Amino acid sequence: MKLLFKQRFFSWLDSYDIYDEAGNTVYTVEGQLSLTKCLDVHDPQGRLVGRAERQILTFLPKFDIYIDDEYKGTVTKEFSFFRPSFDIDYLGWHVDGDVFEWDYEIVSSTGEVMATVSKELFNFTDTYVLNIKYPQSALHVLMLVLAIDAEKDSRN
Repeated sequence: MKLLFKQRFFSWLDSYDIYDEAGNTVYTVEGQLSLTKCLDVHDPQGRLVGRAERQILTFLPKFDIYIDDEYKGTVTKEFSFFRPSFDIDYLGWHVDGDVFEWDYEIVSSTGEVMATVSKELFNFTDTYVLNIKYPQSALHVLMLVLAIDAEKDSRN
């Protein structure tokens, strides 16, 4: 399964549209004005299906992940020098990025590649292609990519 993650050009808060391979909108993401970085994911009918919320007062960035208003776990950035690295405690997934922070590989605890994420260059806004092995894990991959993008944006 392939999803296209595209940031909207004119937006005061972070907002994204997520498209499938046919160009249909499968999710929309809206940033919320709050003390912490908070991103809400909505399905095409406008229902809230997920939320990534940054924890405050942590040494390394951490994001709490909610699916259908249920807390699932935390995405944590690990200390690393040249390549960004993240752990997802509730899925047992691990993420390693490249030096430029454009490409990521999401790997399960058994070593299976669950998804790859690559940034498309030469776009006006952040645009990522998500290649997801199992369609049922698409929302989890999206939540992870949102946390990574939000962490990267907070440093810039």
